[in-house]
Amino acid sequence: MSVTAAAGFVAAGVAAGIKASGRPDLSLVATDDGAPVAAAGVFTRNLMTAAPVITTRAHLEATDGRAVAVVLNSGNANAATGDQGLADAEAMCAAVAAELGVTATQVLVCSTGLIGIPMPIDVITAGIPDLVAARSADAGLDAATAIMTTDTVPKQVVIDAGGFTVGGMAKGAAMLSPNMATMLAVLTTDAAATSAQLKAALVVGVADSFNALDVDGCTSTNDTVLLLASGRAGPVDHDALVAAVSEACASLAAQMCADAEGATKVVRMTVTGAATDDDARVGARYVSRSNLVKCSWYGCDPYWGRIASDLGSCGIPFDPARLTVSYGGIVVCRGAVDSEHDEAAVAAHMQGRHLDVVADLGLGDGTATILTNDLTHAYIDENMGTS
Repeated sequence: MSVTAAAGFVAAGVAAGIKASGRPDLSLVATDDGAPVAAAGVFTRNLMTAAPVITTRAHLEATDGRAVAVVLNSGNANAATGDQGLADAEAMCAAVAAELGVTATQVLVCSTGLIGIPMPIDVITAGIPDLVAARSADAGLDAATAIMTTDTVPKQVVIDAGGFTVGGMAKGAAMLSPNMATMLAVLTTDAAATSAQLKAALVVGVADSFNALDVDGCTSTNDTVLLLASGRAGPVDHDALVAAVSEACASLAAQMCADAEGATKVVRMTVTGAATDDDARVGARYVSRSNLVKCSWYGCDPYWGRIASDLGSCGIPFDPARLTVSYGGIVVCRGAVDSEHDEAAVAAHMQGRHLDVVADLGLGDGTATILTNDLTHAYIDENMGTS
């Protein structure tokens, strides 16, 4: 059930005609009784901010963090669309609100797809009555499917926290880089919480999940993560809520990484032994964004020299004599020189779907991990144009 697993929520997903392929492209998550509930969101830090992000932020502020529904579309990002884009985002909210009998500011909006193309707003608003009519507690998969773009599979999660539930859905397969990724995510819970408590849980939840995911170093214009709470399960321990939200975010981030455009590897790139955690994070992200390193992962080559070079040039404290690099727990470099190792074991690790790479700087206790991928021909094929 994913996003409808938490008591009090329904969802829907339909093909409205935004995508020329005819695939589902319009999605809804809403309270089952049409009543507003506590809501919060975190958003892209890209200053080229899409109209739906601007609109959703404004609606959350206008309602003091209360929402009835989230309407989402794929196939068009409604980004770089000027004043008309803002009007179209508001029109989507107003159309849903009219069907539900609520105010437009109680509806949040998300869009994903190509940038700089006018929204087919008449097509979208014409599809909204059918979308709202289709809402059901059993339609979580439909909703998750309708927000897919280059995704090959829907992303869903359910966390049973023992007394309350967190459910969610997400999309994202490229432009994955903090903060956050070309991604949309809607989370729901039946825990009772204020908007401020939900925002606090989200900030923690995205830190080591969506904000530690870096596929291609590109930050989208539309990134949005929303969390709504029906309160049906009653008050819960705040730490338990934070933990459940964090677990849900981590699952969705891992699913996005596994489905990244063209990827054949899911890589956990860890830098440890840094002077500080911030230094470790800079180093891990720098390596994760290196096209040379990512290509070597695609080629199943544990080319540690590229990792050492990146760590030495990323601006953090670095001493080659203290560096070790390991693949799958097997040290291949010690003191910035090749280390005798079991080559067959490393080769077997490199052939796998999941790579675990650790660079120990030997300077302190700082550590950080970035979830990333290899760089393949298929990524280039996917991103050569807009058609």
